[in-house]
Amino acid sequence: MSEHLIQKNYNFIKKLPEWAKKFAIKYCSNTASTYIFHGNIRDFLAQRTEEDSFKFVKVQDYFADILFGYKGKILCYDRSSGISFVENPFDKTQESTKNDFIKTLLSGTAQAHKAEKTKKLFSKNLVHSFENIEKYFYSKIEQNERVVLIVDFSETIVPTSSTLSFSEEDRYSLVTIKRWAYNPLFIQKDITIILLTENSFDMNQNLTKCPNIIKIHIPIPDEKTREDFLSYNLKKGKLLLEETISIPTIAKITGGLNLVNINQIISESFQEKKNISMEYLRLRKKELIESESMGMLEIIESESNLDMVSGHEPVKTSLKRAAKNIKDGRLDVLPMGYLISGPVGTGKTFLVSCFTGEIGIPVVKMLNFRSKYVGATESNIEKILNILKAMAPVGVIIDEADAVLGDRNQEGDSGTSNRVFAQIASFMGNTEYRGKIIWFLITCRPDLLPIDLKRQGRCEEHLSLFYPETEREREDLFYKMIKKLKIKTDIRYTEDFFKKQKYTYSGADIEAILVRAKFIAASDGKDIITTSNIEEAINNFIPAVYPYEVELQNLVSVLECTNKEMIPAKYASTPKTKIAESVRHMKAVLGETN
Repeated sequence: MSEHLIQKNYNFIKKLPEWAKKFAIKYCSNTASTYIFHGNIRDFLAQRTEEDSFKFVKVQDYFADILFGYKGKILCYDRSSGISFVENPFDKTQESTKNDFIKTLLSGTAQAHKAEKTKKLFSKNLVHSFENIEKYFYSKIEQNERVVLIVDFSETIVPTSSTLSFSEEDRYSLVTIKRWAYNPLFIQKDITIILLTENSFDMNQNLTKCPNIIKIHIPIPDEKTREDFLSYNLKKGKLLLEETISIPTIAKITGGLNLVNINQIISESFQEKKNISMEYLRLRKKELIESESMGMLEIIESESNLDMVSGHEPVKTSLKRAAKNIKDGRLDVLPMGYLISGPVGTGKTFLVSCFTGEIGIPVVKMLNFRSKYVGATESNIEKILNILKAMAPVGVIIDEADAVLGDRNQEGDSGTSNRVFAQIASFMGNTEYRGKIIWFLITCRPDLLPIDLKRQGRCEEHLSLFYPETEREREDLFYKMIKKLKIKTDIRYTEDFFKKQKYTYSGADIEAILVRAKFIAASDGKDIITTSNIEEAINNFIPAVYPYEVELQNLVSVLECTNKEMIPAKYASTPKTKIAESVRHMKAVLGETN
């Protein structure tokens, strides 16, 4: 490759993507022969040509053409196809690599046996294939000729699993690849092994952590690359747009999608002879992101804003300031993340959902990413984090965060939870993403979240929500719920509605009461809710909560809150030490040991 790159001018090298530059530097410095490329390897790769136009190619073609210039012999291997070859389409005079491979390995074989042995040569058996490839390596070393081996779906060659559960074939492939990686002759004589996988955690960690193997991540394309790809398709006449939408707008909105995804949108629109609109783009992006994440991410779309949230004025003020900074482009002043706590029914998830309608950036909800299969959970997290990086700026909601994220010290799953926790904690604390990836950890038990996640530099703002304390707050909540539920009624709120009741109602309780009232009216064939419907629903309603649990959730939320304006009056004057003592007492009452 060094001769190929030397022939290119500096501007060409400068236009290589960062991951390709990293490979070029490592390759030209003769420090390694074996590389793992992971991430967005199934995508089109964009490269500017010397004529200052673009070409978009698959990864194998990118390596063969752009990085190696079709110099030397380029072999490919995967379990399904066995051994195959990348030929130079621009030089028909050169002997094909396939013929050279056959001639080299069957040298001295009698003509009568050549057909039979050629068939065996291309057996899909991994051990036979690797043995033949290695023989070819050494033959080309003697001839001072470059050989590149591209192993696709390498996670099927050296899968994640305990070494004790390896099959003989798995052991063979692991040892063989590591032996190649440590072979100094391969580095000196231009033998290069490239392993391709979407997620590095799908591969055996003994290999991915090997110091002689270089790991290089291929990211989902950035906004500039997406814009170039869209312009490329527009020039080809395949991109149909509504007049009100521009290429830069589409490039911005399609954050998180790779070029294959964008090409799918373009192709479907072209096939249907239907111009791409903002609504079409929004729906297709949601569908593709959720599909690419294998259902582990859900794009949240809210028609509400913070004006729909009743009470919690200090919390809303804090979030509205953050929303203004986001709209003003002041991402550098935003917290890395928010911890939203409070007892059940205080509208924590609804609050964050309304905030998403306020800020104008995409927001996703992280769903269940855990798997019972070895290495799959870590692989899932790697995929999610790569999508989030590509979608930035983006908000990430993790509901029931104490249960979802786990702990650094969890036991009983062979260390999976520890590794997952470390992956997420490390990513959350990366200040490179301040204002670009905003975390919202929602929980009614913030005390169960590890300090590692709650500290400054991760979840820096701790916002606490509590039940309405005053009659005015309850009245405001009552009307906001009527509006949210689109209830038809002309009744006016009165203290008498709840005065006779001995319960402290949460926002969720009031919502449930109004839904019941709506149900009662509908049962009578009415669309409009009356006062009697409300009173009947209230009189028959018992909140499905337990006082000790709710009080514990209140206390731990007070302890976590970082804004004194948010703390209810009945706790405001109580010293934190006294509240902490109450928390310990309440946990003892409930039988919690920690």
